[in-house]
Amino acid sequence: MHNWRMTKLLEQAVARVRALPADQQDEFARVLLRLAGDDGPVYQLTPEENASLAGSLAEAERGEFATDEQVQAVWAKYNR
Repeated sequence: MHNWRMTKLLEQAVARVRALPADQQDEFARVLLRLAGDDGPVYQLTPEENASLAGSLAEAERGEFATDEQVQAVWAKYNR
């Protein structure tokens, strides 16, 4: 027979997560489901992220990539 009660530690974690905004609650839920063996998507893209990804994939299909100079400029900006 299964014990359907949560452990005290899990109850504490759930209580803390309940106090978070809805989007953060969803992120914790996805992680917990993944750890419990659910094979669903870990992260759900927003419509804006989907559109950005589609645009990036289209650019790649057209062969539109950053030049070596552009890549070096980005690295130089963040390696100060």
